Amino acid sequence: MEISRSGGGGSADAGCPPSPGWAVSVVVTVAVGALVAVTLWALSRDASPDPHLALDVAVAVAAIGLLPVTVRWPLAGGLVLGALAALSPAATPAATFAALYIARQRRFPVALVVAGAGVAAHAFRGWWRPAGGVSYTWWLLLMAAAYAALVGWGALAQARDALLRSLRERARRAEAEQGRRVAEARIAERARMAREMHDVLAHRLSLVATYAGALEYRPDSSPERLSKAAGVVRDGVHQALDELRQVIAVLREDGDPQVGSAGGPGPADVPGLVEESRAAGTSVRLDNRLDVAAPVPPATGRTVYRVVQEALTNARRHAPGQPVVVVLNGVPGQGLSVDVRNPLRDGPDGSAGGTGLVGLTERVQLAGGRLDHEVTAGGEFRLHAWLPWPP
Repeated sequence: MEISRSGGGGSADAGCPPSPGWAVSVVVTVAVGALVAVTLWALSRDASPDPHLALDVAVAVAAIGLLPVTVRWPLAGGLVLGALAALSPAATPAATFAALYIARQRRFPVALVVAGAGVAAHAFRGWWRPAGGVSYTWWLLLMAAAYAALVGWGALAQARDALLRSLRERARRAEAEQGRRVAEARIAERARMAREMHDVLAHRLSLVATYAGALEYRPDSSPERLSKAAGVVRDGVHQALDELRQVIAVLREDGDPQVGSAGGPGPADVPGLVEESRAAGTSVRLDNRLDVAAPVPPATGRTVYRVVQEALTNARRHAPGQPVVVVLNGVPGQGLSVDVRNPLRDGPDGSAGGTGLVGLTERVQLAGGRLDHEVTAGGEFRLHAWLPWPP
């Protein structure tokens, strides 16, 4: 008989499942009660008159009445049914059911106690009311084997249910962990995209804003100068859109760090950044001490480019008109350094950098390097980055 795993008892056994519902009690009572009734009917049809028939009827009624109690409180019900089995065979179906039920619902030692009590009860009844057709020894061995099989069956079913619950819990946790990883990956991808957008657009649009400001504050300039400034603004916007398309194309790849690396910006493109800043009116001196014959890894080269780009953008935004010095240095095997300095502007606008430094620091750390920025004693803002450069 398959017993519902949702059943439980009111005892204080640790790890017990919650008490079953009324439907389980009804099903158990009807099913086992039918077996009790069949056993009682077989006893009543015995050819020889049985002087214990009245006792058998009373025990059968008591066993059926105790079935809901056994479902609710397995240990207490099982022990009482075992005691009734010592008086009449009519209680045997209910007593064996209790042994199986307790083996599924309680710890193995508790099931052994109930099974031992059942075997002892049947041993007493076999001595008091011997079963016909089989010796007492064989009958007792059969009873012990039957209880051992019931306890083993119940314990095996309990272990199987515990394994299934464990697997379901592991599956639930794995699904939740996968969902968390997907959410973190999405957040990381959005942060990476935002960082790329900032690095590309902030620099380009700051140049556009510089020329647009010249158009606004010098409307009396000659048509040729106005036309030239408008052309620079238009070219800057087109370049910003082109760079934005390149960034999106790289970010749409499947996460391969080498995809799109060859065409990305690197130290060789830093002089172009410097020329753009000079054209916008910023005095920039570039001191490139890198060995041109030694190739820089693509990821490191892109990071160098973004560091210089962010430094020039911040200098143009927070210290306009101040000279900037950019120094690139390093050799393979020892690392590559970027050092950018500019005097601070007096007044409330002379801040030491923008919020882009936060994302820039993260970018450098992801590349395996470190980034520091400080205000020196001489009143300069210094941005220093170090990146690994394998030999």
